[in-house]
Amino acid sequence: MKNYITRIVSVGILSAAAVLAQGPLDRGPGGAAPGSTSTTTPPTVASIVARQVSFLTTLLTLTTSQAATATTIFTNELNAITPIQTNITTAQTALAAAVKTNSASTIATQSALIGTLTGQIVALEANADAGFYALLTTAQQTTLGTVSSDFFGEGLGGIHIPGGGH
Repeated sequence: MKNYITRIVSVGILSAAAVLAQGPLDRGPGGAAPGSTSTTTPPTVASIVARQVSFLTTLLTLTTSQAATATTIFTNELNAITPIQTNITTAQTALAAAVKTNSASTIATQSALIGTLTGQIVALEANADAGFYALLTTAQQTTLGTVSSDFFGEGLGGIHIPGGGH
């Protein structure tokens, strides 16, 4: 019974922290509601990382030093991912054009490129997660493992709380 209550409390805390860590609602291209002329600018790497580190600080009670190191880790990660995401967008555009022209070789090439680039992002995220996990105390690692297992499934693999939202 105690384990059940601990899990419920963990999920509640994680849910509350996740809601509080959310940024503005993305309402579509340019951030504008349909028919609206107002736009919002996308969040900066710094604001994304600040929200993530704030969430993790709340969840794990990070020290100032841990938060600073986490900020560096996740800033480096997102800065490395950004150009890869640009390349993926370019490859997706080329893939869409290849579909329209029924170019099997271009479809194969662009699909393989998208897969390779996606693999690079997964590796960057995993390395950032590993660096972050290594700076945690044993108690913090246990908390993260318990909360991630309760809320997201088994282990840290695939959740990537830091850096962008699996």
